[in-house]
Amino acid sequence: MNRRVLLLGIASFAAAVVCARLGVWQLDRLRERRVKNALVLARGAVAPLTMRALIDQDTSATHWRRVIVRGVADYESEVVQTSRSQAGAPGVYLLTPVRPLGNGWGDTALLLLRGYLYSSDARTVDLVHAREGDTINIDALVTAFPPPRVGAVRSPSSRRAIRLLDRDTLMAMMGRPLAPVVLLALGDTTPRDVSRPTRVPPPSPGEGPHKSYALQWFSFAAVFVTGFLAFARNGARSARDPEG
Repeated sequence: MNRRVLLLGIASFAAAVVCARLGVWQLDRLRERRVKNALVLARGAVAPLTMRALIDQDTSATHWRRVIVRGVADYESEVVQTSRSQAGAPGVYLLTPVRPLGNGWGDTALLLLRGYLYSSDARTVDLVHAREGDTINIDALVTAFPPPRVGAVRSPSSRRAIRLLDRDTLMAMMGRPLAPVVLLALGDTTPRDVSRPTRVPPPSPGEGPHKSYALQWFSFAAVFVTGFLAFARNGARSARDPEG
C-alpha cells in the first residue's frame, strides 16, 4: 500500500468514526427526548397542583405539572420577550408577574407566560389592550427557566423588553423576587384577535428529527468506509494489471 492510499485510508476512517459518534449522540438525544416526553405525559395526566402545593414541593417534583393559578396580575411590571413567533407570524411573549392569593408567598411573585401577541416588528405591542383582568384564575403548566446563555439579555428597543428569559434580569426589571419556575398559561392556542394574547402551545410530545439525523450520520460513516475500500481495491487491481 503506497503512502497516498494509506493517508486516504486514515482520513476516511477518521471521518467515519466522527460520523458514527455523531450518530450515537443523536440516539442519546432521542433517548433523552423520549424520557422527557414520558415524564410530561405522566405528570400532565394527574390532577393539577394547588398554589399551596407549589410552595411546599421541590421544583424538580413540580416540573411539567399543571397548576391552578390564582393571583393578582401586576401589569405595570409586565415585560415582553421579543422576536417570538407563532403559526409563522412575528410577535412577542407576555411575561406577567402574578402575586398569588393566600399566605406563604410574601413578596415573591410567580412569572406567568400569559401568551403570544402579534407584533409586525416582533418588539412593539399595546400592553394595556392585552390585559385580561386584575385577578388571574387559569390553569398553567409548570416549566423552568432555561439555563443561562451567552448574549445580551435585555432588548435595546424598550426598557420593558428582553431577548432571553433570565430570572435575575427579570427580578431586577420587575422589582421583586420571583419563584424559580415559569408558568405557561394553558388554553386556546388558535389566534382569533391579533390585539389579544393567544396561549403558547405546550411542548410537543414528538420525538423530533434525532432518529433521521442518526441514520444520516451512520450512512455518511458507511460511505466513507465503503468508498475507501472500493478505491483501495480498484487501486490494487490496477497495480496487478497495469494494462487492464
